[in-house]
Amino acid sequence: MWIPSKLTRPARLHNAIIRPRLLETLDQAPFYRLVLFRSPAGFGKTTMAAQWLNEHQHTGWFNIDENDNDTFRFANYLLQSINKATNNACPKTQAMAERRQFACLSTLFSELFGELSEYHEQTYLVLDDYHVINNDDIHDGMRFFLKNMPDNITLVVTSRTLPPLGTANLRIRDLLIEVDNDRLAFDEEETERFFSKRVNESIESTVLRNLHQQVEGWPSALQLIALHAQQRPNMLEESAESMASFNRGHLWDYLAEEVFDQLDNETQQFLLQCSVLDIFNAQLVTELTGRSDALAMLESLNRFGLFLNTLEGDSNWYRFHNLFAEFLRHQRYSQIPQQRGELHALAAKAWLKQDSPQQALLHAQKCEDESLIIQILCDYGWEMYHHGEIKLLEDCIDSLDKSHLVNNPRLGLLRMWLTQSQHRYNDVGDMIAEAEQAMKQHDIVLDDAIQGEFNALRAQVAINQSKPEEALILSEQALGQLPSTTYRSRIVATSVVGEVHHCLGNLSRALPMMQQTEKMARQYHVYHQALWALLQQSEILLAQGYVQTAYELLDQAFKLVKEQHLQQVPLHEFLLRLRAQILWCWNRLDEAEESALKSLEVLAPYDETKSLHAYSMLARIAITRGEQDKAARYLELCNSMMDRSSYHIDWRANTDLANLLYWQNTDDISSIQQWLNQAEQPEAACNHFQQLQWRNIGRACVNVGDYARAEQIFKMLEESCVKHNLITDKNRNLVVQAMLSKKQGMRDKALSELKEALMLTNSTGMVGIFLCDGSEINDLLQELVDTKALSELEMHRARQLLREMTSKERHRSVHFDENFVEKLLNLPDVPELIRTSPLTQREWQVLGLIYTGYSNEQIASELDVASTTIKTHIRNLYQKLNIANRQQAIETAENLLKLMGF
Repeated sequence: MWIPSKLTRPARLHNAIIRPRLLETLDQAPFYRLVLFRSPAGFGKTTMAAQWLNEHQHTGWFNIDENDNDTFRFANYLLQSINKATNNACPKTQAMAERRQFACLSTLFSELFGELSEYHEQTYLVLDDYHVINNDDIHDGMRFFLKNMPDNITLVVTSRTLPPLGTANLRIRDLLIEVDNDRLAFDEEETERFFSKRVNESIESTVLRNLHQQVEGWPSALQLIALHAQQRPNMLEESAESMASFNRGHLWDYLAEEVFDQLDNETQQFLLQCSVLDIFNAQLVTELTGRSDALAMLESLNRFGLFLNTLEGDSNWYRFHNLFAEFLRHQRYSQIPQQRGELHALAAKAWLKQDSPQQALLHAQKCEDESLIIQILCDYGWEMYHHGEIKLLEDCIDSLDKSHLVNNPRLGLLRMWLTQSQHRYNDVGDMIAEAEQAMKQHDIVLDDAIQGEFNALRAQVAINQSKPEEALILSEQALGQLPSTTYRSRIVATSVVGEVHHCLGNLSRALPMMQQTEKMARQYHVYHQALWALLQQSEILLAQGYVQTAYELLDQAFKLVKEQHLQQVPLHEFLLRLRAQILWCWNRLDEAEESALKSLEVLAPYDETKSLHAYSMLARIAITRGEQDKAARYLELCNSMMDRSSYHIDWRANTDLANLLYWQNTDDISSIQQWLNQAEQPEAACNHFQQLQWRNIGRACVNVGDYARAEQIFKMLEESCVKHNLITDKNRNLVVQAMLSKKQGMRDKALSELKEALMLTNSTGMVGIFLCDGSEINDLLQELVDTKALSELEMHRARQLLREMTSKERHRSVHFDENFVEKLLNLPDVPELIRTSPLTQREWQVLGLIYTGYSNEQIASELDVASTTIKTHIRNLYQKLNIANRQQAIETAENLLKLMGF
């Protein structure tokens, strides 16, 4: 008795999504002998084959199960499926199969091919779930079938494993189409369409993208998520945060039932052991499991479709699919918990043999073996530090008993340098004092070499705490104590000497010291310090007015970061910050913003307060663009950080500049006066950050009307700029001086100062400094142009600046800030409807952004609110202004701007 359902193709799912990218490939199937759908369980092999062949009437379908390993049973179902596809074109062969009148499948198929010789329709024969066949006679017969079957037949096989059907030969002869799990996995667009058919809610694209990345496009996992979302509306976003905890029970049950439980015990144990490793090769697995046949086992796992992925570009390196790896860890925790420590210890030692201390330390940490952690830290800690493994090193050292740090001073030094690299200078000082006290209690005496290393660190802390004289003494003392072989600390001490000269304004001495530091650091592969030296050189060149050269030096630093994999080192943020600063000064605002946002990505693993510089830069960019609302949000965040943490004067001064520019643009004189009353006054103005702070004070004095004090400040700044060759700061100072002179009624002096600033800009390229004060100096620039008081190059620069200022003012007005709206409402000819049905401030902002051409999503991003909130604001302003659509809103805004003279 034959079972009819075994010959029935699956019904097409009512909510299956069409997949054109795969169907386009499968359209070529008539030119191939075999189409092989091969993937692990749940990747939609059968569904895809059914979708593809849904419209092909000459299709035979054989649903295979374990019982079909009987040769006669297999032959009968196969012949019935062929007859079904060919309108009963081979009844004689089917009768032979039913009466078992054949010696082997090759004999039966020979008769079949003879009987099909008069049949010419393109036909597909599907063998679904062929992986359950383990009968060699059937494999032999199907190889004969593939080799000799008529050209109008294409065999379609779905299988979790690579079937022994001579696929290598077919591949070489270009007679095979392979659709593997990489191609069957949903892409992002298919994932979006999949959920739109199943979940009755709007899903953010970022949520779908995160989901897709978590499950790696595995259709069965997406189906489980969709079912869960149908039962628990509005919970879809939860899965994007942690797929491991989303519907875990159902997912584990599926993998256990469909995959794991069907394996023999030996393979199960092998998988559980391998699951300790995130990525692995045969050598690693051999060390871990003690098996000499590890490579053969891995290759067999790969052939058998056990969610094993080959790493792209790496020979014989593998990883498990994300969710299968999670499942295996779950199984390991439940089945062999007692082996956890041993497996991680073996993994750590295996990774050390692969010369990968970072991976080794991760496993040593997991097995909580202090002696192993200390061994790895002592042997590889400094190497890892120089390659930016800050977080891992710090976590491992913090997990150790403090006595280990006392008995191993260099390990304590490593801990301190980790803290120093994250700008926690005060913490380092406390750590040094604590370490000295503990060593004294334990009668530990440091030799000159280690004492020299401590002094080099003390010197670095002193320079960061704005104590250059103390730093110079300590660094010279360290250089006298350190042996020539202690290159890392000698590099640090040399760097500190350079920094001291930088801070004291001795730029001509600072630059060669930093160049020497870079050379030494590269020679001894201390790349962290080489990067620092490059950044210091760039800052020095920037201060000297060689801005283009400073910018090009940053390109060398980016190359070093890429070559030495320093992307997550905190210094990478410093590099991005410097680039953003130069780009902002050049008014290349989009690029500056991109660099600032990338610096935030670098700092993501660290405390939020380390991001002060990045957010203050974003605030300045927003102010320059006239985006006061966005600037206000960034500054609120910056000021919160300033209240919660202590910062170097450079950091504080940059944030204060952003605040002052914002208050200046919004006419908030009281906030400027309040800041001025408590502003920190540096002892000198011999470096760029002291110049910036004094310039901030001078700017504040100009805004509050204290012109006499402002004049004294800028006179002092001018003297320092000349003495220390601070060309860029002189360029910046002159613009604010021109603003001061204008307010004092000394217009000729203001014109002269602005002209000199333009001349300096020819070499520095500093145009952004003019735009910050555009509303104040616009008329001065225009007069310089009108009177032809400038050379050709300065004339071109001035005209360019005037265009930028006009554009900025127009953009600022389009945002309809409070001052603009107040002036508008006081106009005598403003429409009565505007007066009687006033918009809220947020509705004015939305109207301005609509006029600018922003979409709802862009407006939401600009104002940092949800899209639904923007829709509400738009509906309200439409009602108040009696308009019906976006075009009418644009026309209304345009008319209002004309009233204001734009």
